[in-house]
Amino acid sequence: MKKIIMLATVISVASVSALAETNFNRIASFPVYKNNMEAEETSAEIIDVTADGMTLVYTDSPNGTVGMIDLTNPASPMALGSIDVGGEPTAVVIQGQTAYVGVNTSESYTKPSGNVAVIDINAKKIIKTCDVGGQPDSLASSKDDSFISIAIENERDEDLNDGVIPQLPAGNVVMFDTSANDIDCGSIKVANVSGLSDVAPTDPEPEFVDINSLGETVVSLQENNHMVILDKNGRVVSHFSAGAVDLENIDATDERAALIFNESQMGRKREPDAVKWIDDNHLATANEGDYEGGSRGWTIFHKNGTVVYESGVSFEHELIKIGHYPDKRSDSKGVEPESIETANFNGTPIVFVGSERGSAVGVYDVTDLANPKLLQILPSGVGPEGYVAIPQRNLLVSANEKDLVEDNAARSHVMIFELQDKPAVYPHLTSEGMDELTGWGAISGMVADEDGMIYAVNDSFYGYQPTIFKIDPSQTPARIVDAIRITRKDRPAQKLDLEGITLDGKGNFYVVSEGRTGRMIPHGIYHVTASGEIAKEISFPKELLAIEKRHAAEGITKVGDTLWVAIQREWSGVPKNHVILASYNIESEEWGAVLYPKAEPKTGWVGLSEITAHGDHVFIIERDNQIGENAVTKKIYKVSLDQMKPASLETSMEEMPIVAKEEVRDLLPDLTSTGGYVLDKIEGLAITNDGTAYVSTDNDGVDDHSGETMFFTIGKLK
Repeated sequence: MKKIIMLATVISVASVSALAETNFNRIASFPVYKNNMEAEETSAEIIDVTADGMTLVYTDSPNGTVGMIDLTNPASPMALGSIDVGGEPTAVVIQGQTAYVGVNTSESYTKPSGNVAVIDINAKKIIKTCDVGGQPDSLASSKDDSFISIAIENERDEDLNDGVIPQLPAGNVVMFDTSANDIDCGSIKVANVSGLSDVAPTDPEPEFVDINSLGETVVSLQENNHMVILDKNGRVVSHFSAGAVDLENIDATDERAALIFNESQMGRKREPDAVKWIDDNHLATANEGDYEGGSRGWTIFHKNGTVVYESGVSFEHELIKIGHYPDKRSDSKGVEPESIETANFNGTPIVFVGSERGSAVGVYDVTDLANPKLLQILPSGVGPEGYVAIPQRNLLVSANEKDLVEDNAARSHVMIFELQDKPAVYPHLTSEGMDELTGWGAISGMVADEDGMIYAVNDSFYGYQPTIFKIDPSQTPARIVDAIRITRKDRPAQKLDLEGITLDGKGNFYVVSEGRTGRMIPHGIYHVTASGEIAKEISFPKELLAIEKRHAAEGITKVGDTLWVAIQREWSGVPKNHVILASYNIESEEWGAVLYPKAEPKTGWVGLSEITAHGDHVFIIERDNQIGENAVTKKIYKVSLDQMKPASLETSMEEMPIVAKEEVRDLLPDLTSTGGYVLDKIEGLAITNDGTAYVSTDNDGVDDHSGETMFFTIGKLK
């Protein structure tokens, strides 16, 4: 019966959202470094909102603070500063204008300690602290604001005995009476949850708590794979094992750089992280796993322990289709659903399921608890940790904890979504509707054919599965309708880093690989048949190899009998802020080149990412390697074909002809049009016969990346 229910709920994101009258769309992204020094690592983890829905408060563990955001205008959130809490903030819950913050002050795993800090949000100061007797994790408030519950995890040392539990001291749940924006420290009740689970019963590790309108607290014991229900006095009302799930058609193998969904994990323990009440009798869990399990999905339980709904692999499969599958987590817990939020929007009960590793949130209509309907999947920042719904304002907010400042990548963000009477903006691209479950990511070069179909290649992140994807852009979202695997002698071709693709005019393709000699990846052009077999390999000439550097071929296009290859960055001997456009004549097999003048970088570097011929011009994507508010150069330029007259490679680089360029479009407004931060890798440009241009971004295979892929049209180029 469970399998029947599960299969019945695999709903097409595209088809359901198309039928919906309203949709959530992202309207703003707030980089949380604005509440701190820009150079510091910051993190938005657990988040809540004041009763009036106007002020957000989030925990920032690296800085030992809670940050505040003015949400008066949700499309333009404003920094309100931060408050030092004297330790590691682990969670926050708000009553009125008072925030209760769990603060971890533990000396060690064996000497856990902590407190709950009471913050007057208007005054921006701590007015009281209460000792909680251990290391706090999650906090929850009763519906009537009469008490709070706190999960005291006393977490395990994962480096001790390979992390095997029990590791005392045991965790518990504590409760405090609250009233009139105050807390009674002397009212503490300690709820003993030891001796209940089948897994390490002497060492419960409470992870997450939530309270229903009856005053019942549900607590997840994640490592123990157990759920406990407490009454308002801390007495155990019921408890049950979270159970296990059979997972089939998953990728359970890491380090193979390919998306292959033909494996299974039977009897996989759920090990829920977040849990939220849907109503007074039903609760939803995000089954992240942290010890021996993690079932890649989410579950609805009756509070007596009966499974009402199990998502199985369906949630992960939907993320796979929209390019959000984190292949490097295949041998661990896949997309890792970690967060759950529940709310009622315009009379519809909604469950929001957050994928930590897929960096996205599923929006489910749970009117029928046994048959939830997936309405949308929304793009989030990297590593979403917490959500708060604000139904009175038609808002959903995500807190995304990962801050990649040291890698010059995405910062931690808080993102705001609004329920609108508009079509769903995301996803832009999906493989929904294909006969076989097809994952994709790291889209690089693109080209359009005479029928208006687009072909795109993935790069070396999927080195054991180089692929040409056929895309139908006439649908919304655009649909991948075929995946042509590139092969040598019927085996996946190796040593490729595909960055560009063009058509040969006879139904076949030319692709270009960005070489890296130090890793034995050759620089080369490959003639590929319509079925994907490499028919011919064209190596770069010795003149180019003699001056090569790491950042090499990033695009290819065909003009008559000549293939033009865009080199991303300056190579040895090339004048500063100039790059090579290399030519190869298919008939004469002669190489040549011109130089292209690129922008002076404000920060980092500027290089080329694509070259596409159309009409009397070649169109070139020029971009910097900056992200978010640091991005300056994300542009399309054009060069007249009259200037594309290659000189011999015997010519010195200082004497090479230099083409003139004309700016066609600044893409920064397009890259911020969906309310997100500016993605750094704008890499694909395809132009149809009528001049309609399509642009795409590279999501780095969802590795230290949100997984978000933008695929959009900018209309007809002139």
